[in-house]
Amino acid sequence: MPENKSDVLQGTLDLMVLKTLESMGALHGYGIARRIEQVSGNAVSLNQGTIYPALLRLEQRRWVRSEWGTSETGRRARFYSLTRRGRKQIEQETENWERVAATMARFLAPSN
Repeated sequence: MPENKSDVLQGTLDLMVLKTLESMGALHGYGIARRIEQVSGNAVSLNQGTIYPALLRLEQRRWVRSEWGTSETGRRARFYSLTRRGRKQIEQETENWERVAATMARFLAPSN
C-alpha cells in the first residue's frame, strides 16, 4: 500500500466497498470503513471525506442503495446494500483486478 494510507485508487475503493457489502450485508458508512480497515490489516485508513463520496458515487451508479435506519449506538444512519447491478459489477471488477494482478506479477517476477 502507499506510504499515505488514505491514497487508495478510486476503482480499488469501489471494489472494497462492494465486496464488504457482499460479505457483510447492509452496513452504514462508518461500519463499511472500519471493516475495510480491519480486513486490510489497517493498511487502508478511511475517513468521512473518502468513504462517503465513494458511497454516493456507487449509489449514483446504482451499484448500491441506501435507506435510513438506526445504528448499534441508537443513532440515525444511512445503511447501504448491494443492488443486483452491484453484484454484477463485482464480477466485472474482480476479473479486471485479476487481469491487472497477473500482468503486474509478470513484471515483478524475476526474469529468466
